Amino acid sequence: MDYKPTLQKKYSDEVVPALMKQFSYKSIMQVPKLQKIVLNQGVGQAIADKKLIEVAQEELSSITGQKAVQTTSTKDISNFKLRRGMPIGVKVTLRRERMYEFLERLINVALPRIRDFNGISVKLDGHGNYTLGITEQIIFPEIDIDKLSKIMGLEITFVTSAKSDEEGYALLKEFGLPFKNAKK
Repeated sequence: MDYKPTLQKKYSDEVVPALMKQFSYKSIMQVPKLQKIVLNQGVGQAIADKKLIEVAQEELSSITGQKAVQTTSTKDISNFKLRRGMPIGVKVTLRRERMYEFLERLINVALPRIRDFNGISVKLDGHGNYTLGITEQIIFPEIDIDKLSKIMGLEITFVTSAKSDEEGYALLKEFGLPFKNAKK
């Protein structure tokens, strides 16, 4: 028997019928789907301290369960003492089962741990994709606060196949992302 994450089952059993009814699609193939989730962490202080990149890479790998890759600078910027090719961040791209598992942990475990949390903003990018900024990586239970050297934020981007913000918003709302009540 094949393993399917809970949110992947929810997508086929609940989300697809709900979106087909809401937008009156003629085929299941027209229903937007979540294509990938990209986690990105910029580590600007890595110019001075090379260990920060390795620590960030290790933390992001433990959060996602997939090896993080380093991102490098594309330009020389003398004011920041930055040279082309220097590592300045880490990123992970999640697809398929790992993507659904991460999304479930984000919704059910990580987001409720944010202090004074009252929902995430509703602003999408115009193409149905959504980027969520998190100020502290300690909201994830995989991070040990005692071993933490520096609190850093990260960016989580949800890439969908939606053609409009309205479709993308409806898809992410059906998955259970806790948006603030005001819709656009």
